[in-house]
Amino acid sequence: MKKIDPKQISERENYKFLIGSIIPRPIAFVTSISEDGVVNAAPFSFFNIVSSNPPMISVSIQRKKGEPKDTARNIRAKEQFVVHIVDTENVEQVNKTAANLPPDESEIAVAGLSLVKSEKIDVPGVKEAKVRLECVLEKALELGGDDENAGCDLIVGKVVYYHIEESLYEDGRIDPKGLGAISRLAGNDYAKIGEQFTIERPL
Repeated sequence: MKKIDPKQISERENYKFLIGSIIPRPIAFVTSISEDGVVNAAPFSFFNIVSSNPPMISVSIQRKKGEPKDTARNIRAKEQFVVHIVDTENVEQVNKTAANLPPDESEIAVAGLSLVKSEKIDVPGVKEAKVRLECVLEKALELGGDDENAGCDLIVGKVVYYHIEESLYEDGRIDPKGLGAISRLAGNDYAKIGEQFTIERPL
């Protein structure tokens, strides 16, 4: 077993070890609005469930040289955002939104995606997603980094409305095969849901 002290290696090496071992990771495709009204869209794979009571999710948005990304800045300012589940049908378009664009340019147009109005918040969603979650900001934390700059913005959002494609929904459950969610691996690699199996939990 190889033993490594994270304090003895670079930030980049730590990053590679984490994204190479914590797999697969679900992808949150997040829309937000800037103070100038520009809709920003970007994918993040440091994403998961926080709670079901109330329903809350988390997205960790890594900073660049201590500077928050547009998504984190917009969410802090507007306290609203929409999370979409990335699937086999929209992953190519979502990948295009990862390009580094200026804050006044929307990734939606670049990726050829369509906006759709939300029910309870001002931030629009993306029509091409089979599942989207309207969220309001519950908490935003600056974490990590060095003595002068934070390394990431940890966003915790409370889900205030669900949008689920009709064909996926039955008896309060979502069909995982129909959803076809895509997960993130390391580098430029992604994964589909593979073989499923069931293990009964002990009583």
